[in-house]
Amino acid sequence: MTTPDPQVDPGADPAPAPDADTPAATEVPAPAPLTAAEAGEHAERFARLSAEIESAVLGKREMVRLALVAMLSEGHVLLEDVPGVGKTTLARAIAAATDGEWQRIQFTPDLLPSDVTGAPVYNQDTREFQFHPGPVFSNVVIADEINRASPKAQSALLEVMEERRVTVDGRRHPVPRPFLVVATQNPVEMDGTYRLPEAQLDRFLVRLSMGYPDTESELAIMRGDRLTDTEDLKTVVDAAQLAEMSAAARRVHIHDAIYSYALGIAHTTRDHEEIHVGVSPRATAALMRALRMYVLSEGRHYATPEDVKALAVPVWAHRLVLAAGSAVSGRTPGEVLADIVDRAPTPQPVRLGGE
Repeated sequence: MTTPDPQVDPGADPAPAPDADTPAATEVPAPAPLTAAEAGEHAERFARLSAEIESAVLGKREMVRLALVAMLSEGHVLLEDVPGVGKTTLARAIAAATDGEWQRIQFTPDLLPSDVTGAPVYNQDTREFQFHPGPVFSNVVIADEINRASPKAQSALLEVMEERRVTVDGRRHPVPRPFLVVATQNPVEMDGTYRLPEAQLDRFLVRLSMGYPDTESELAIMRGDRLTDTEDLKTVVDAAQLAEMSAAARRVHIHDAIYSYALGIAHTTRDHEEIHVGVSPRATAALMRALRMYVLSEGRHYATPEDVKALAVPVWAHRLVLAAGSAVSGRTPGEVLADIVDRAPTPQPVRLGGE
């Protein structure tokens, strides 16, 4: 946004000169725009990483891509589906292909918050309490069947997902980077499940549904002839290269028309008769983070309206709370949001140099 120059009164006293002891303000230069060549290089790296993971998770190319987009955007993934469709395998494959450490937390009704974050333990030799890190201190954390635990245990993930650190006894303990929480949950209709609160759902960048594999992929899984075990996956990209890709994504160009297009959809969700709670400003910012990495994964240095349409449902649908009438009628947040996106006016291409 450009701020107009303030009006200057000719008769006013001149502004005082800055004190010599006061350091002059330095402007941080804006990063250079991403070039097409750089975008292609990072897209090739993304494709190699995706292909390695897909060798262990057959027939789920788009799910793998969106999960990687979430990780490289410093977001988290919620996988919702029935047991046995490869949710945990996907998380383990991501950790293996990125040379990261992974830990699995099996959420149960008796799980305690300290079982997730860690706790201070008394050391008899030093006669002091020492913090013993919990399983969240890993690059990829698999929160398996998160909605089988009590809300108190579920909330233990809130701070670490948002702040990427754990506070115990007033001391902050940062988690390793990159850091990705892949939470799996069974459908709420199944026995022994607790609905995740809206505050925690809002911490997940995307919610994905694995779904059943196609016939060809399931036959390959049954034969075991094309399926790679996660323990046998090769490290394709290390932590430094992941950081480079994340930094490059921040240089992707997003036109003001794309910002306005996404914001218009967000405003519609807040005033829609079928939606009780629309997307928040946090959700709109999250969409832009995911959008940049999604565009980079395709080898482009600019975003289009089609990219927004592709990401709106996975990034925003789980954050919506439907009105009572829509929930009773069987409509899902994804269906309502998809209708809103389809009806939103799409910005038209603008010729370079035009108004």
